[in-house]
Amino acid sequence: MIRRLLLIPLLAVAAITALPQAALAQARDPILVSEISQHEVLVRQGFTGTELLLFGAILDPDGSRARADYDIVVILRGPNEAIRLREKQQFAGIWINAENTDFRSVPSFFALASSSPVDQIVDQRTAAIYEFGLDYLQLSPTGTIDPEEHARFTAGLVDLRSRMELFQQDEGGVTISEDVLYQARIHLPSNVVVGRYVAETFAVRGGRVIASATSEVQVRKGGFDRVVAEQAQVNSFFYGLLAVALSVFMGWVAGRLFALV
Repeated sequence: MIRRLLLIPLLAVAAITALPQAALAQARDPILVSEISQHEVLVRQGFTGTELLLFGAILDPDGSRARADYDIVVILRGPNEAIRLREKQQFAGIWINAENTDFRSVPSFFALASSSPVDQIVDQRTAAIYEFGLDYLQLSPTGTIDPEEHARFTAGLVDLRSRMELFQQDEGGVTISEDVLYQARIHLPSNVVVGRYVAETFAVRGGRVIASATSEVQVRKGGFDRVVAEQAQVNSFFYGLLAVALSVFMGWVAGRLFALV
């Protein structure tokens, strides 16, 4: 009984002594401050795309300049969507739809910029956890699928969206000034999907993510396009009737013009 009474205070003292050390170790991690040039992008008729500037600084907890070298990885991700990807094959001289697969959640836009090549700053496990690059995107297919077939469809999807500028990767696109300030430029093409975009910034040192920060960008329809999009969602039935009536009217007008010619 005496041993128990003596042991409890000793354990309590050890725990109290360890707590400040753990808190101090955590407090030594730097603070990442991130910002984005515009938090709202309006997509109007004739929209040709825009460029976003993602910038910020990394500081010690006391507000002074960080005293160690680090790398920065910036990811801009658009809203997720479910898609069906079809594979075409040539048969008897014509192209036909062959196999297809469904993906439950695919980012409509994905862009990565980093201060150094990803494979030089983190290992593959860390890159997979944070999706540092197009090779590490977690695209989950619907149902069961053969691993080789899944890899083929995934590569095809990444290639297709890369050619559409919806998937981008620029290893070296982040510049760091005086070991404090960083900036990266990401191009939003004209075919972007409206919705909520999330910009994530990661500070990496010694192969470990030591700080992160998040900003948001809202991509919205503007002008007449916005009115049409809102009516298509709010009054879908009447919008459909109007679209059919307008098509019939335009066809009638075109027929009359050709008859006069």
